[in-house]
Amino acid sequence: MSGVFGVVSDADCAETLFYGTDYHSHLGTQYGGMAVLGSGFVRQIHDISQTQFKSKFYEDYRRMSGNKGIGVISALDEQPIFLKSKFGSFCIVTNGFIENSDVLVAKLLSEGMSFSEVSRGVINTTELIAKLISQGKDIIDGIEKMFDAIEGSCSLLLLHEDGIYAARDRYGYTPLVIGQRNATFAVTTETSAFPNNGFDIIKYLEPGEIVLLNDGGIVQKKEGGDTNQICTFLWIYTGFPASSYEGINVETVREKSGKSLAKRDEDIEVDVVAGVPDSGTAHALGYAIESGKPYRRPLVKYTPGYGRSYTPPSQDTRDLIAKMKIIPIKEIIQGNRIVLCEDSIVRGTQLKNFVVKKLWDSGAKEIHIRPACPPLMFPCKFNLSTRSIQELAARKAIRSIEGHDLEDVSEYVDHTSAKYRKMVDWIASDLGVTTLRYQNVDDMVSAIGLPREKLCLHCWTGECPKKTTYARKDAGRRRDKAITETVSSK
Repeated sequence: MSGVFGVVSDADCAETLFYGTDYHSHLGTQYGGMAVLGSGFVRQIHDISQTQFKSKFYEDYRRMSGNKGIGVISALDEQPIFLKSKFGSFCIVTNGFIENSDVLVAKLLSEGMSFSEVSRGVINTTELIAKLISQGKDIIDGIEKMFDAIEGSCSLLLLHEDGIYAARDRYGYTPLVIGQRNATFAVTTETSAFPNNGFDIIKYLEPGEIVLLNDGGIVQKKEGGDTNQICTFLWIYTGFPASSYEGINVETVREKSGKSLAKRDEDIEVDVVAGVPDSGTAHALGYAIESGKPYRRPLVKYTPGYGRSYTPPSQDTRDLIAKMKIIPIKEIIQGNRIVLCEDSIVRGTQLKNFVVKKLWDSGAKEIHIRPACPPLMFPCKFNLSTRSIQELAARKAIRSIEGHDLEDVSEYVDHTSAKYRKMVDWIASDLGVTTLRYQNVDDMVSAIGLPREKLCLHCWTGECPKKTTYARKDAGRRRDKAITETVSSK
């Protein structure tokens, strides 16, 4: 997953853009990028796989000047992309995953289109989105036609002389939120970018909604649609604790999730409640609050040197980070029965080799693993995370039990079935832990507090929103509507 940030100011925006973009560093690990529009476009992209965004861009932003700009922390592609089009030059940043990108690229190439941003032998997804938009009659028409063409998801910020066009993907899978600071407006993936930059939240974009941020305020260019299935994993793992999506804070959801796990654990006795840092911490705090058992930190993360082990595309890199970032504290572990809350079990290799092993080696008496979501059964269709069924721990268990892959895994998805229990027992044995109990779907949904139909649960259940067809016969849906106007600085 990537994170995007944009700002339109009544003064120079570069400093705000720099700090706002940096607050998305927990989402991407490959590239950072910024583009500012003043007398012209100024754009800078850096590889941040081995360093922090701030250190790479500190000198750059001081040389940028303009009243509007966009930034990105990217999980894979180099961004922002600059393009000259029939409706003027623009820069664009995106967040999402295009499942049919190969088909779309082949079609554009056959029509005489060319691509310049190619790395690892793959077309840059953001350039593909830019080229699709450029085929529209205008920017709004281009974004709508792009939405029609893609399978997957794409939220974007487009920097143009008009201002910043912000478009949330039609499923609402990834969020975009608008904030205001006096006469300055910003749009962000993560609301945690707002408080320290002085912004107040004024609007959560609806799925498919397109707005323009400019000197006059915010203008709605396209109403949102009815389909809304935001990524559940944002609350369980991906999102920053201080962020809110659809008005619901991440940290509070994780605490509720931990409480649900504890309520189903009345038959075990433990001495210590802990979380795999950092994303398992709040789940563990909720568990400790509900169970009355002490929360302690037998595992600590060396935060200054290592980021997330889930986001890097290379398995070797993921394993190295997982090994080096978690340091055990033997004095807290030795002789204790430990409940360890984790956000999820994806592949299981890191938990087994770099967490569980460290606990046993440090003298743990018992280890009880409590993931905050159900077993992951399906690769994500809407963002960069798991890309194959074969790598998922639950699917490895099913293959071992059945002797082959199954197309229909509904019995294993049902947490009340005998096959589900057999699968969980297999994973527990493979991990080498005393017990393993997953959160069930209903408790996970309840912890978030949105109706089930407004959440994407594809990773766990295989349920997927149907592609929505947006009719354009209603001209009113394209009528500009002022959402807010610039206010004077106090």
